[in-house]
Formats: sequence, C-alpha cells, structure tokens
Amino acid sequence: MKKYVSSISLILAIGLLCSCNSANTATEFLLDTVVTITADCDEETLSGAFALCREYDKLFSAKDDGSEISALNRGETKEVSKDTAELIEKATEYSALSGGRFDLTIYPLTVLWDFKNEIVPSKDEIAAALNSVDYESVKVEGTRVITGGKKIDLGAIAKGYITDKVLEYLKENGAKNGIINLGGNVYVFGDKEYNIGIKKPYSEENAAVLKLKNKTASTSGVYERYFEKDNIKYHHIIDPKTGYPAKSDLLSATVICDNSAMADAFSTICILKGKEEALDFIENTKGAEAIFIDETYKLSFTKGIKQEGEFLILR
Repeated sequence: MKKYVSSISLILAIGLLCSCNSANTATEFLLDTVVTITADCDEETLSGAFALCREYDKLFSAKDDGSEISALNRGETKEVSKDTAELIEKATEYSALSGGRFDLTIYPLTVLWDFKNEIVPSKDEIAAALNSVDYESVKVEGTRVITGGKKIDLGAIAKGYITDKVLEYLKENGAKNGIINLGGNVYVFGDKEYNIGIKKPYSEENAAVLKLKNKTASTSGVYERYFEKDNIKYHHIIDPKTGYPAKSDLLSATVICDNSAMADAFSTICILKGKEEALDFIENTKGAEAIFIDETYKLSFTKGIKQEGEFLILR
C-alpha cells in the first residue's frame, strides 16, 4: 500500500488573497509534487514562476539524465551553474551542521529504495551503498564541484531552494502579496496573515493551525510517502547512518524561518534526530522555530511559538 500526502494545507488563504482583483493563481504537477502559486501579479509573471520551477528541476533532479546533478554523478563534469553550486554548498553546510544526519551524498541509498514499486533493498545492497555515503568528500570552489566520487541527491533541500528563488522572482516582478506552495514547502509574503494547516499524520485532518506572515514553513513527515510490506511500514526519510528509513519518535516536524531551503533541510534533520535532539537543535538555531508531532500524536513546539485557542502563533 503506497501513500503520498501533503503535510501542509492553506486554510482560506488562497480565497483571501484572491479577493484582490489583481491576484492570479495556478497549479501544476512539477518537481514530483503539486505546485500552487498565488500572487497579485499578471498571468505572464505567474507563468514565468512555473517556468522557473521547471528550469531548476532540470538542473537539480538526480532522476533526470540531462540534469547537472546527474552529470556530476556520472563524473562527466565538475563545472556547474552558479545556482547548482550554491545549492550544493548549502547542502554540504547543513550536512556538517547536522553531524551527517542530513547527507547530500545519500543518492546510493535513495536509489535503492523504490517506493513506486515497493522494493525493499537487501542488507548486502544497503551495506555496500553505505560505503559510498560521505558528505565530507564534496567540495565547492566557485562553480567547480569536487564530488570525490560520491553521488549527490538534493531531494531534501531542492524544493525549499526553488521556493526561495520563486519568491525572489515574484517580488522582482512587482508582486506584493502571495503564497508559494511547493509540495508542503510554503512561503507566504506581503501584508496579509495566513492560516497554515499542519496535517495530523495518517489523516486528512489538521493537528494544528499556524498563523503565518512573511515566513516560510516546511514539514517533513514519515507518513508523507510510504508503503507497507509484511506488516512493516517503510517511509521515504532514509537515515544516511543506517541506510534504512529513520527510526524516530517523531511522525512530523515543521520548521518555520525566513529561508525555505533551510526549513526544508532542517525539517528532515529533525525527523532524523528525534524529538529531544531536534528540539535542542532548533532552539539553538537563530531565527528558526519548530512544531513537532510525536509517535503518541502529542503536539509540541519551540519557545518562540505560543498557543492561542486553536491557533499557533509566532511570539
């Protein structure tokens, strides 16, 4: 049984924004997810935002044989675009910051786990792949990337990075208010406050509603993509230390900050670390807050968030 779900919902947000005559909204399936962008801009600008998503996907996708990441993984090039180099540099920084719990060289493991066809790799395959995972082998010098023979997968950070770039593009083209939702990486900007629903794991209901303004929120959850085999659930957040889906007491982690690439990566790091370590990690990260749902479905959050009635609000 396969499951693919979204972790964040926009409650009334699009309707509120669309009450402005100048707002446009569109949805496409891109980046292996549903992308919805709403902004007070013309249709040409909105179309350009989706074109930008497609352009970045062609650079960053490890599944696309024509991408820069695939070329690096085949050892065919060391020179990449400025954006690809920047994203790889961010990913190496977050890999180091997480102590390797997040590792951009996880491709040999992720390629083994086939969630579409529900394939569980053998212990020997995982053991062999683990020998090829080492973020410290990757170096970035300008637009030159030295992989040290390792293979890169940016799936845990790319959508966040693209969200940030779409935000820049919309603002440069005159948009004052908007909502960008790249498969659960949400950025709301402008003078409006929006209600963001945090999904209850394995449910269509919301566990919490977050009031958000001029911030990004990214949720990672073990329920987002998984399959069951022989009564065991296998989810898509692979631990680079073990090669298997992370054994965590967290079902869901939502990170809120100003940078969507950071929120995207850090929400994954939190799942990998588990509740206690994740709480300490975010509390010691300037400008970041987090909301956790543990395996007992208990909701908890960092000190910069308070609860008012049914809503969670940034202090």
